[in-house]
Amino acid sequence: MDDTAALVGAAAGGDAGAWKELYQRYSGLVWSVARAYLPGAADAQDVAQTTWFRFAEHLTRIRDPGKAGAWLASTARNEALRVIRTSGRSIPVSDVGLMGLDVDERSPEHALLEAEEAVADAERAQEVWAAFQELSERCRRLLRVLIASPRPTYQEVATGLGIAVGSVGPMRGRCLRRLGVLLARRGVTGSSG
Repeated sequence: MDDTAALVGAAAGGDAGAWKELYQRYSGLVWSVARAYLPGAADAQDVAQTTWFRFAEHLTRIRDPGKAGAWLASTARNEALRVIRTSGRSIPVSDVGLMGLDVDERSPEHALLEAEEAVADAERAQEVWAAFQELSERCRRLLRVLIASPRPTYQEVATGLGIAVGSVGPMRGRCLRRLGVLLARRGVTGSSG
């Protein structure tokens, strides 16, 4: 089944395979929208779970089942905003993970070279993250949602962020240009590998 409306109908009828397909198709979008608003992974996870719960509750009552992605994005946004309103807090966090190497089966020279590359990659990642943090909140939210996997449609992005569909592309361009300027100021160019 490739049609979203048919998947929603099948899931509403109890088809576990259809539910699984919907989850696989839209879980990245739901997560990205939640993380676009919430810096804490635990809060974002709660929002994602609540969003899927609400989807299951409303599965038979969704007005346009073909736009399930937009419904999920909008619900994730609303849930995230509810968490922000009720918590009254914001905690900045870094998306840059710790990098580690398993050097058990490598020569010392190879391990050293990889360690040096890992350090350079980590330093570059920190600079990219710092530049990303300098972007406006609106740009950070947009870029977080756009990198969801599988890639969301502009309609889903617009619904999730509460912006007009026609503004997604131009806004994306402006945000990426601004990020490019910030990276250039930091001396970050291209990939390190």
